[in-house]
Amino acid sequence: MSGTPSRRTVLRGLTVTGAAVTGFDPGARGWAATTAGADSGSVTEVARVPRLDGTLGTDDPSLAAAADDYGHIVHRRPSAVLRPGSVRDVVAMVRFCNDHCVPVAPRGQGHAPFGQAQVDGGLVIETATLADIGPLGPGSTTVTVGAGARWSTVARATLAHGLTPPVFTDYLELSVGGTLSVGGLGGQAHRHGAQVDNVTELRVVTGAGELVRCSPSRRADLFHAVLAGLGQCAVIVEATLRLVPAPRTVRRYQLTYDDLAVFLDDQRVLVQDGRFDYVEGQVQADAAGTFGVFVLEAVAYGPPVGPAPDDTALLRGLRHDPASAHSTDQPYYDFLDRLAPVIAAMKAAGIWTYAHPWLNLMLPGTSAAALGARILGGLTPADAGPGAVVLFYPLRGDRLTAPLLRSSDETVSYLFDVLSAAPADDTAAVDRLLATNRAAYEATAATGGTHYPVGSIPFTPADWRTHFGPAWPALESAKRTYDPLGILVPGQGIFG
Repeated sequence: MSGTPSRRTVLRGLTVTGAAVTGFDPGARGWAATTAGADSGSVTEVARVPRLDGTLGTDDPSLAAAADDYGHIVHRRPSAVLRPGSVRDVVAMVRFCNDHCVPVAPRGQGHAPFGQAQVDGGLVIETATLADIGPLGPGSTTVTVGAGARWSTVARATLAHGLTPPVFTDYLELSVGGTLSVGGLGGQAHRHGAQVDNVTELRVVTGAGELVRCSPSRRADLFHAVLAGLGQCAVIVEATLRLVPAPRTVRRYQLTYDDLAVFLDDQRVLVQDGRFDYVEGQVQADAAGTFGVFVLEAVAYGPPVGPAPDDTALLRGLRHDPASAHSTDQPYYDFLDRLAPVIAAMKAAGIWTYAHPWLNLMLPGTSAAALGARILGGLTPADAGPGAVVLFYPLRGDRLTAPLLRSSDETVSYLFDVLSAAPADDTAAVDRLLATNRAAYEATAATGGTHYPVGSIPFTPADWRTHFGPAWPALESAKRTYDPLGILVPGQGIFG
């Protein structure tokens, strides 16, 4: 596309529901459209829309859907929604938007809780159509997938060859591009790092509309600015993921504690000695209606990855209540997708439509018990809302290598999640939970922790500079280089 846009528009193979988008009016800052059968020659003084393989939607249902997300708290209405038919469409439209200073945000499965993938008056790119999964065969060590592919689909495709990505988020119906933009943490991260630590190459479209392959040895500055970079420098369109042998079955242990500090200490032991492949924990309500029951979840992989699990060896030295401990053997994929029935029940109960002002923090290991007790002490299960979940993931700092995925500087940190819910129309409850989140973040930051940026914490550009710390200069430089007009993902609020 030339740097000087055409001032007369023609329709070139682009369709939407109810109207044909023919161009963009820079003066009115809006998309020009003609109804079916109208004389395209009557549309003048607008910049020509590129030829696309997919569709560009300006219909109300498309715009309304893109102005919402899983959080149901923030609502920013775009002016158009791109459903790309190819990577070429993403290149063409990002370049077009850069030429006309139109903000752009990619959207995977719409699971952001605080408007991160929304854009007021701009273009939303729905990446779900970019979901190809590359060929696999004997001896494969990687797989290349489209950014819109869901992790559930990737898992099923690789398991057909006895292989698996090493790290999964607990909910599998998220897009690859979405989780790589934030980090991608799960119970296996203490052993393999985050999902961003298991990417060997990316294909991205920069804010200037350049299609680039990058890796640790090729355009490394861009590679490291994109992984956990919150979409600030480029749109991920394809990722090459590391694969490891997959187990056929796993043994899943659930161990109960009544003391938070003991529970966290045992989690620390398990991730430091590496006896389990997956370690996580949940906090549940006790009989008094407070968050007082702590359940450690640990999983050992069976053959061909490891030997048949030995209960005595795996549980040796732990301080849980032996009477409440239990274990379950199940197929590997069933374990990965264990939330599917829970999510189905939430949807059936209407909880999926609630507001979700989530809190996601990275707690320093030495402060985790005190911080966790402080935050949970001011929050009851009733306050957190129906279906609320509280989680602790222990993480080893030496396994988290992506520069922009921030944790504490300690050997072990804990990802602490309070996944709250409130009726979307109960603004008082939502505001109260958002204020609670902000206070919890400030207490965490005062001890050297930070947040995992998938939640709902009101943040300023100054907060973001503090969050990224020593990684900020590299991100700022990459932003200037690869998105010089600052059109990408303004919903994060990082650069003002």
